[in-house]
Amino acid sequence: MKTTILAIESSCDETSASVVIDGKVINNVVATQSVHEQYGGVVPELASRAHQQHIVPVVDQTLKEAGVSKEDLSAVAFTRGPGLLGALLVGASFAKSFALGLDIPLIEVNHMQAHILAHFIDDPKPSFPFICLTVSGGHTQLVLVRDYLDMEVVGKTRDDAVGEAFDKTAKLLGLPYPGGPLIDKYAAEGDAKAFDFPLSDMPELDYSFSGIKTAILYFLRDNMRKDQDFIKNNLADICASVQATFIEMLMRKLRKAAKQYKVKEIAIAGGVSANSGLRKALEKASADYGWNVYVPDFQYCTDNAGMIAMAAHYKYLRGEFVGQDVSPMPRMAL
Repeated sequence: MKTTILAIESSCDETSASVVIDGKVINNVVATQSVHEQYGGVVPELASRAHQQHIVPVVDQTLKEAGVSKEDLSAVAFTRGPGLLGALLVGASFAKSFALGLDIPLIEVNHMQAHILAHFIDDPKPSFPFICLTVSGGHTQLVLVRDYLDMEVVGKTRDDAVGEAFDKTAKLLGLPYPGGPLIDKYAAEGDAKAFDFPLSDMPELDYSFSGIKTAILYFLRDNMRKDQDFIKNNLADICASVQATFIEMLMRKLRKAAKQYKVKEIAIAGGVSANSGLRKALEKASADYGWNVYVPDFQYCTDNAGMIAMAAHYKYLRGEFVGQDVSPMPRMAL
């Protein structure tokens, strides 16, 4: 019989569901939440309410698109963490009820582990071991991946994530939320060497982005005292310079990790992996160091249930199920 798993993702501001059959992701339905744009960031309570509104129609659409009935399901998977507690509760409660009603196994999935396993949805797939740079609004991690479910965080940010630094910089520039993609857009038209920003450094393979964020704040404040239209007149160059700085900080530690662990299989995951500047930097590194670089399809970079489904597939094969007493873990570690 086929193994058919329904996966649910609700860690932040996207309600998503996916069906995976025998390790092949069939679809990936995502309902986004535009309500947060007017607040300049995700409002947890509003996110939770939107998940409650979206989850039933999203799951219904997912099953219909996949040509799967509830009776066909072998298991139900959900994101246990990390994420917003209220948002996680919606997905977890729905999945638990669904599994209980159908009397099928329940699978918990670590959101960050799933981002990495998104690389196994489509070809080409990385070989083990590989290093994955996971970059998002909430996380910046270097992960040594030895097997599908054998991962070790070897470096991480000690404060802000790089995605958070992008969004906070965009806010300083007066750009709407989410600002990271807009910085990427304007950076394409600017000069990355127009302005110099300090490169924060931390011991070993760790990152820190709070210092550079403060440096940008002071840089803008000082220049706007001289010219009130400084941002308007230099937006593309500022974006290009900021983006180049963030990317160099990421790449320095990635190069160090690849050398330290003698790995040439390199992957990136998470929302910031959609950044065109980071992708170009990886292409250059691939040519310079002989790396084999892997980047997921765009739809699997941001939060999505396709990656949850892929992780659930490997957990199902190992019989890693949880009971009805399971609860969300907002700060769930990898």
